[in-house]
Amino acid sequence: MLRVAVVGSGPSGVYTTQSLLERNPDVRVDVLDRLPCPFGLVRYGVAPDHEKIKSLQNTLRPILEEPRVRFLGGVRIGGPGGVPAARLRELYHAVVYCVGAAADRRLGIPGEDLPGSWSATQFVAWYSAHPDAADDGYLSGARSAVVIGAGNVAVDVTRMLARGPAELSPTDVPQAALAALTASRVTRIQMAARRGPSQARFTTKELRELGALPDTDVRVDPAELALDPGCADPSMLPAAQRRNVEVLGAWAGRAGTGARRRIGLRFFLRPVELLADGGRVGAVRFERTAPDGHGGVRGTGRFEQVDAQLVLRSVGYRGVPLEGLPFDAERGTVPNLAGRVLCEGAVVPGAYVAGWIKRGPTGVIGTNRPCARETADSLLEDAPALGRAELPGDPLEALRAAGAEPVEWPGWLAIERAEARLGASLGRSVVKLPDWRSLMAAARAATP
Repeated sequence: MLRVAVVGSGPSGVYTTQSLLERNPDVRVDVLDRLPCPFGLVRYGVAPDHEKIKSLQNTLRPILEEPRVRFLGGVRIGGPGGVPAARLRELYHAVVYCVGAAADRRLGIPGEDLPGSWSATQFVAWYSAHPDAADDGYLSGARSAVVIGAGNVAVDVTRMLARGPAELSPTDVPQAALAALTASRVTRIQMAARRGPSQARFTTKELRELGALPDTDVRVDPAELALDPGCADPSMLPAAQRRNVEVLGAWAGRAGTGARRRIGLRFFLRPVELLADGGRVGAVRFERTAPDGHGGVRGTGRFEQVDAQLVLRSVGYRGVPLEGLPFDAERGTVPNLAGRVLCEGAVVPGAYVAGWIKRGPTGVIGTNRPCARETADSLLEDAPALGRAELPGDPLEALRAAGAEPVEWPGWLAIERAEARLGASLGRSVVKLPDWRSLMAAARAATP
């Protein structure tokens, strides 16, 4: 029997587990997660109004319910109070780290840390009820917002800012976030990208959703489209970019309808400073950019100021160093060869990576499938050597001895039931429990 620990229960971790089960009938997998709930970014990163994508949990669930799999939530690996990584390695033949990219890239400009300036990840965590999120009054006093970035997360937070209670109440958004979003006075939202429309990274499906928001006008400046060489002849662009340009072109110059909210999609604007007003952010100073002829942009020395009492920065993610593993600080990943961890060019026996910590924050959820399969294949190729190691008894007891309080699958099911009860008491559907105390209390209710 091959005993494997998969650290992380998001898509990459679950797909790695699935690949191991399919390829080796003698493998047993413990899926460990720092949180008491499984599914990673599907639960805590997908916007509440994206019910279809969130339903991926129903696809991942049967894998975690397999008899050869054990879910152990609430287990921190490394760091203060966590299970030492070296101890974890002693308990399993192999450990696969599927921990994603937990840090945000920064703008590196003056004023970035002013009150009212947040990473989009912080805002997403708040409206997704991540137990580490704090309700720091994101929307308090804000009338206009700037979202910096042109990916799907930037579109998500822009859309959530423009949603009304009728659209959000049927979702699992936590009650406090629902109340704050319902009371929000933000009516003007500008999403700004330093490059052109043909280089934006959002998908056309996400983009079109902005145009379908009730009581909301979407504006695109025709002059900013005209600056982009790719917009002159969209037929020369790859299909995804071509569709984006076509949608943006249809919105360009469109007359307003007098809707309560207005979203502006801006291009060729590079943030250079966040300006203070009364001790918090009050505006963003942008430099106008222009195509440099080589796929990038150059500064033009012309500047524009956009008022905003809320700034959400969505410019990418970075992996963070993991205890006991090498780390490539430039790429934000663990050095690896087909998922095998490398230290100074040599393979680290029994240590593997999959997902964003392996390849960087690229692709969509489905991209994790082939990535996970490659790592699983590497591990199983190494299995004859790995399986010769003598292991102690049940890792669960050793994890408890190391100070962990694992939440097993019945504990997670108890959390689900508690969230259903909370939703019913509020006249809504399922409503997420928003903090560690309530999550752990619900999980412990399943303990005999």
